[in-house]
Amino acid sequence: MNLAILIVIASVLALVVILRVASSRSLQLSNNAGLAEQIQPVDVEAFRNLVNPADDEYLRTHLRPRQFRQVRRARLQATAAYVQVASKNAAILVRLGEAALATGNPQTAVAAKQLVNDALLLRRNTGMALAKIYVTMAWPGMGFSTARIVESYVHLSSSAMLLGRLQNPVNPVRISASR
Repeated sequence: MNLAILIVIASVLALVVILRVASSRSLQLSNNAGLAEQIQPVDVEAFRNLVNPADDEYLRTHLRPRQFRQVRRARLQATAAYVQVASKNAAILVRLGEAALATGNPQTAVAAKQLVNDALLLRRNTGMALAKIYVTMAWPGMGFSTARIVESYVHLSSSAMLLGRLQNPVNPVRISASR
């Protein structure tokens, strides 16, 4: 029984690694022109609501176990989609930040370095979060939260806005959807 569980976990992790490599290669572009247009805004409030542990607990207490597992898996799939978009946006922001580092403006370089650091940290954390999400899909009763990813994304959004304002005050980069 333990061997079977170990094999399933290893298989899921291998699949996540393969998907991450495939998606990162698809993000490699020939130049930086138009990178900002490739960013997909994320509805942060909807993302927060989706990963709210209190909502999961409410569902757990008000639904039958089988219904809870079905709803939990659907919520986890939606969470994985948000996390994947956040990861792709972070990859684009890394490239934008690296391009901004070369401008020579010291104020822009500081903002660009902060953006690159925040984006790289988010990319790393989204990889781990996706692995946890897929494991939790297999065992929906497990408790884990991706709320830290949401907060990291909000922080990244503010870093991107700062750099965007420094580079182009008229049209800054937006990575969060506003209502």
